[in-house]
Parts: sequence; C-alpha cells; structure tokens
Amino acid sequence: MANEVSVKTNRESVKIRPYEHRIKYYEAGPQGVVHHSYYMNWLENARMDLMTQVGLGNKQMEVMEIMSPELSVSIEFRSSARFDETVMIETKLMNYDGHEMEIAYRMYDKKTGDVRAVAKSKHCFVNNSGTPISLKRVYPELDTKFFEFN
Repeated sequence: MANEVSVKTNRESVKIRPYEHRIKYYEAGPQGVVHHSYYMNWLENARMDLMTQVGLGNKQMEVMEIMSPELSVSIEFRSSARFDETVMIETKLMNYDGHEMEIAYRMYDKKTGDVRAVAKSKHCFVNNSGTPISLKRVYPELDTKFFEFN
C-alpha cells in the first residue's frame, strides 16, 4: 500500500553523516568565489540527504503524498567558499512538532575545517493538494521516527 512505511526502531542503526559537495566551476565567479545563491541549493541537497538517511527520502515521500515546502531560511556567511573545494554540510533536526520541522546546518571546508556558513531552514508538511497535514495524526509511525532523531 502506498501509505505504508517501514520505520527502523533502533536509533543506533543510523548515524547521520554530513552531506559532501565538491564545488563546480560554474558555481564560482571570475575570482573563483562561490556566488551566494548556490548555498541554497546545497542546503536543500543536505536536507534531502538527511531525510534519506533517516528513512524518509524524496521517493518515499512522493509515494506517501507528503511534501515539505520551505517556510523560511536564514544563512550567515562566515568565509568564502571557492571553486574546487569540497564542502561538508552537517545537518541537525532542531525542532519538530508534527506540523513543522526546523533544521540547522553547518557548512565547512573538508580540508581545512574552516566554517563557510551556518544556516537554518523551517519546513511544514502538506499533502499533494497543498493542504497542511499533521504527521502525528496522518502518519504516527513517522512522527515517532522524527522524535528518535530530534
């Protein structure tokens, strides 16, 4: 059935690893510095990687007819990312209440450890028609899963 989900109950079975991104030539300007607009794409990729690691990736969400649009995002730039660097993005679920979730990000250079940016994003859950849903009511097994990683 499309609305069924398999949930791992052993918290130790999933260790969240950072998302890794090698900076492409087109992401940087003539001086080799990454344009700020690309950071948003990287954050979204890191968020989807986090969701996949906890067992709720894009494909499964589509099957279950769940979407999680962004409500807000904030980024504080700390140092410039440059062409050909590899950035690591640590993600952490900060808040979750069944209706919304907030994720924190720390982006750093893989080689030097220099922090490039810190960010937060807030998302809600909606069905395919765009109506807000409560995972606690509609998918209690997912609600439980979120609390395991909160």
